[in-house]
Amino acid sequence: MAWFRKEKKPRQPRREKHEIPPDAWEKCERCGHTDIREKFVRNLNVCPGCEHHRRIRAIEYVNILLDEGTTEETESEIRSTDPLGFPDYVARLDKALAKSGEGDAILTFTGQLLGLPVCLGVMDFAFMGGSMGSVVGEKIARLGQKALERKFAFILVSASGGARMQEGVLSLMQMAKAAAILSQLAERRIPYVSILTNPTTGGVSASFAMLGDAIVAEPGAVIGFAGPRVIKQTIGQDLPEGFQTSEFLLEHGMVDAVVHRKDLKQTVGKLLRHMSGKPAATGWTAA
Repeated sequence: MAWFRKEKKPRQPRREKHEIPPDAWEKCERCGHTDIREKFVRNLNVCPGCEHHRRIRAIEYVNILLDEGTTEETESEIRSTDPLGFPDYVARLDKALAKSGEGDAILTFTGQLLGLPVCLGVMDFAFMGGSMGSVVGEKIARLGQKALERKFAFILVSASGGARMQEGVLSLMQMAKAAAILSQLAERRIPYVSILTNPTTGGVSASFAMLGDAIVAEPGAVIGFAGPRVIKQTIGQDLPEGFQTSEFLLEHGMVDAVVHRKDLKQTVGKLLRHMSGKPAATGWTAA
């Protein structure tokens, strides 16, 4: 009889538990906000919670600033050597190359920004802390020469811990070398915009980073020559809170504007058109 037989019901398909890979999540270093990596990427690596501007690679700034399809890298073959025979320097260079995938601490390009032809240099903190060695100075000088020859506007994005100690005085000479080419740009009235990111310190802040016709900085960027401890020991006084941030420097007239990363391209384009006296591009209006 039917009630003595156990009817077999069709087995429901087994639901598999899908685990989210741990690297799919990102955590803000400042506020601890955790979100999916894609959301950080879409927001240009600015925290959706507290607007903290996280450090990004040089090529990401290139993609933010230059019009798609116009970029052309320059001087990519230049590499650092070991002129002073500094212990383990060659091994450090090889390690930095393997880690960052770049030849040195700066990338240089020609391209267009909102239709304006520009020469763009971007420092990469991932290569030995964005330290300024002979290659950095040489690439800036060569890029500046291109700007002179072609009459292109000049843009530098700084992210550096300062001069590279493994090259000694040769590294310090790059401060004067970069300043010399920038003075030639000024004489020819070719606009130079300096963009300061976190951090911009040491010899870089004491030279080309602070010589722009217009100087803009990202929010919260640390900008200064020496560290707070060294300054405090030197002057023998307590320092105000946040005195090396971009906001503090704006308040005291050291930078011209603090600009959110998503507004960098429009702001720099507006500055360049103002300085060069060119009309706004079609489809673009000043804020």
